[in-house]
Amino acid sequence: MTLPSDRSSFEAHVKTPHPDQVMLEGPHSRGKELWLVLRAVHDFIRGFRALHFVGPCVTVFGSARFREGHPYYTLGQEVGHRLSELGFTVMTGGGPGLMEAANRGAKSAGGRSVGCNIRLPVEQQPNPYLDRTVICQHFFVRKVLLFKYSYAFVALPGGIGTMDELFEALTLIQTKKIEHFPVVLFGQSYWEPLVEQLRQMAANGTIAADDLRLMLVTDDVNQAMQHLNVNAIEHFGLRRRREPKPSRWLGEDGGRVAANP
Repeated sequence: MTLPSDRSSFEAHVKTPHPDQVMLEGPHSRGKELWLVLRAVHDFIRGFRALHFVGPCVTVFGSARFREGHPYYTLGQEVGHRLSELGFTVMTGGGPGLMEAANRGAKSAGGRSVGCNIRLPVEQQPNPYLDRTVICQHFFVRKVLLFKYSYAFVALPGGIGTMDELFEALTLIQTKKIEHFPVVLFGQSYWEPLVEQLRQMAANGTIAADDLRLMLVTDDVNQAMQHLNVNAIEHFGLRRRREPKPSRWLGEDGGRVAANP
């Protein structure tokens, strides 16, 4: 190992650990454990206040790596647009790629568009199509915010992060920790290997056969919107209403809300 020759170079090589890394690295002193918990609570409170009046949401998951010009990006825009036409606020992880596409589609329809972003060692900038952004310190806080305000979940093609969020939704529904909100996967050919794996799991008894009906897999946007209309809007009695006035003093008014570094 070759050490940098001067102090400035050495400091450039020393990375500040991510808050999740510190939280999960093992026991700390009692005082530091309390500080870590309080910082997470602060993260939650900032998110709760910022998103209190965003309205009924549909959370859209998807890869950050499919950029404009890719067919999945075009699909994401259409999905965001159509969700807004149904009256939903479109919520995403707030990043680029298919998250951006869904937010962009919502904005093009004149709908509301929000994002729950995350501080990463390599900064992930919020996309430019957001009415409101919450930037979280912790992944688990971000995940709570992505689920707390939504009446349905849509998964566009994605990688490990998308799979994590998708299976979190399915687990919460399967275990009845949340209501049986509709889950829609767009891209039949993309998701077919996953669906086949789930069929194998059902055949082996590790999940119930009924669990396969927790999600709709489709390429048809019209079919998906009808599914959401019946199983979210009609099922939960959602109605358009006048938006309450947010409180500036409670952190409910404004655009970008960042957790403390």
